[in-house]
Amino acid sequence: MTIRILAIGDTANNIAVLRKFVKRSTIHLINFPRRGPAIYTYAEDVEFFDSLKISEQVRKINQIKSNYDICLVNSWPGARVAYLSGINYIMYFVGGDIVTPPFVKNPKVDYLEESIHKMNTIERLFYKKIFDAAIACVTITEEYFNHLKKYRIDGIRIDRVPVDITIYNENVKPIEREKSKFIFFSPQRFGLEKGGDIIWEALRLCKSDFEVLQVEWFDERTPQEQEIKRKFIETKPPQVTFIPLIKRDDMPRFYRFADAVLGQMRAGIQGGIEREAVWCKTPVIHYSDPQRKIMLDGKEINPPYLPHSRDPRELANLIDKIVQSKEFRDKLLEEEYRFVKEQSDPEKAIPEWENLFEVMVKKYKSIHRKHSSLKLKFVSYLVYFVESFVYGKKLKRKWIQQYGESEFHKLYK
Repeated sequence: MTIRILAIGDTANNIAVLRKFVKRSTIHLINFPRRGPAIYTYAEDVEFFDSLKISEQVRKINQIKSNYDICLVNSWPGARVAYLSGINYIMYFVGGDIVTPPFVKNPKVDYLEESIHKMNTIERLFYKKIFDAAIACVTITEEYFNHLKKYRIDGIRIDRVPVDITIYNENVKPIEREKSKFIFFSPQRFGLEKGGDIIWEALRLCKSDFEVLQVEWFDERTPQEQEIKRKFIETKPPQVTFIPLIKRDDMPRFYRFADAVLGQMRAGIQGGIEREAVWCKTPVIHYSDPQRKIMLDGKEINPPYLPHSRDPRELANLIDKIVQSKEFRDKLLEEEYRFVKEQSDPEKAIPEWENLFEVMVKKYKSIHRKHSSLKLKFVSYLVYFVESFVYGKKLKRKWIQQYGESEFHKLYK
């Protein structure tokens, strides 16, 4: 039997990749209207909600939900729609969504003074209900799993994350661009979360000659992060050249063009960039915390990325060594490639997910959550009322800020 999965929301194309490689399931993905960097980075062949209104998104899901066996969500907005639609859903956390969940009062991260978001008591209770209603919660790595365990004793850890190796591979043709020196490529969103301050300081200490192509994409969630962005731009090291955002299909060509990739330097855990670049046979510099191991087939593995310290001086020395020694970077790439093949080859990563889908479908016989039809109708009316009359002005301001006046009016229907 083929399991029919409805997916709502996607972060960094994780569900889009799952959809492409599943064998015993089919996944229909509906994402939220694209804005900002998402226009460049999301997969193209995805259906989008045609309205920003939560009530309209819920109406859309209510129309099609009976065609599916189970739901997979990959963001808090996705979980919100699934919850309000009265369906059984699996929540998949791949980043900060579980580090600073909206049901926690004024959650902070250690590198920022301001809270990531500020919810009132009713809003926090609402999101806690969304979280508790999930039939399963899945995350990656020891770091995120430790956060998940604070709130769910039944949390699931899947450290394998598939990479679309039909796009990211060594056979891709590099971009055509003049290259007169060693090139580092840094496509990550830049800010304190990814260790931007560590990278800036390290670059000032480097002695070798190279250029860094840094995508002009910054953390801007809070006023503090907006100020940090301004300072990063003002204090840009001379080796750095800012380049525009890159479309997803062009990313492999930049990886193949670069001599090495600069990855994250603070969290000590791997993201999509670190996996994709290595599949393109480009070595990656990325802070890897030796205390945070990856769990594969029941065994703990130390990722081979370097450095093992967030000290800018150590990073500077490593950068110089990468630039100056082909033998060193070839050996590093060999170890990284062996690791990512084990961690992110779809042939190895997909079965874990399909096994989970089968277990959940066997346990929950229907996508419909147990509730009365009268209650579901009441929830629909309540969502419309709250969205229109309680949060109407607040949501409009937020959406205009995110999408712009013109795009807002197209989507506010």
